[in-house]
Amino acid sequence: MSSHRLFFRLAVRNLQIHWLRSLLAAIGIIIGVIAISSMGILGSSLVLSVSDSLTDVGDSVVVTPHVSFHGMTSSGTDKRITDRQLEQIRRASGNNEVIPIYAGGDRIRIGREIYVASIYGIDPQDTPRLLKIETGQFLRGASGVMVGARLAKENNLAVGSRILVGDREAGVRIVGILSERGMGFDISPDNAIITSDQWYRDFYDVKGYDQVIVKVRNLKDIDQVKNSIDAQLNKRETEVNIYDTKAILENIVETFGRITTFTMAIGGISLIVAGVSIFNVMMMSVMERYREIGILRSIGTKKAEVRSMFIYESLILGISGSVTGGILSFIGGYAAIALILHDTSYFFTFSSLIQVPYGMAFGIATSMLSGLYPAWKASELKPIDALRHE
Repeated sequence: MSSHRLFFRLAVRNLQIHWLRSLLAAIGIIIGVIAISSMGILGSSLVLSVSDSLTDVGDSVVVTPHVSFHGMTSSGTDKRITDRQLEQIRRASGNNEVIPIYAGGDRIRIGREIYVASIYGIDPQDTPRLLKIETGQFLRGASGVMVGARLAKENNLAVGSRILVGDREAGVRIVGILSERGMGFDISPDNAIITSDQWYRDFYDVKGYDQVIVKVRNLKDIDQVKNSIDAQLNKRETEVNIYDTKAILENIVETFGRITTFTMAIGGISLIVAGVSIFNVMMMSVMERYREIGILRSIGTKKAEVRSMFIYESLILGISGSVTGGILSFIGGYAAIALILHDTSYFFTFSSLIQVPYGMAFGIATSMLSGLYPAWKASELKPIDALRHE
């Protein structure tokens, strides 16, 4: 029998003799691994969920009127993007799609119920470039409207349903229901009504646009497009505000990534506590086995072999606790995603599942580090002193 196998069996024997304290130390590792892995899985899934919901608007440059304090009225701002400014934006955007938009909100009546909804006026030719249809058809003229998926679902609206808009309760017929788009930084159509630009202009008697969206074909050109628009319109004074949704998306994803790291760090505290527990178990084991260590050293056992015996003990605790914690992390992570996101598809992605081996590796490393000093302490005992120990 090789010396490594012998000392491994001695390590197993000692853990079996003191099975209760060994079990408690392993439970600490299990809890720590579950905390780190589950929080990592949840955080990664949150990042993926937010990223997916915003991907459709990550290629846009949004231009809005610049409003100073003096441009404000009691009801808001009367500044809009003029036709002249729109032409400048088109020239500055090159061959990228430029979509001018009217945006506002108004009361609507659906049956006997009264709500407040966002209302967007868009050129019918531009709507397919910006939105996707679920049922029905896109706008083809000044009559008819499209409604967002959530507004339709919550009010049982269908193609052909009638909505009354504004104080005058102008009746409009639904010709299409949009696909759910999620949160957006250009427009948020899920709870909105989409009308033609002509209908919006005639109904609200407005001139000028509330915002202009530039759909950039190549994401690498976003900064160039922004700078070009800025140079065209803001040469003498600031006329418009310009921002890109890609930068906002990256900031949000980065923020969620930091939150994930923070929550995993909190879970790591429990692993540190477990490491202290293993350190305590190993130190007690060394103190209880002074005479055994003295006998081993007196018959020629090397220091490295004595160290290996105690390192095996901490390694067994770490591996058994980490493997068990890793298995339970799959259950905990899946349950957390189902409870919070209501969509478990993100659980089966690589970035989520990789959190489990990360947590297990951290658990094993913590156990190993906790056993190093006790193992060194045991190997440095002098045989004579150890044999005399009572």
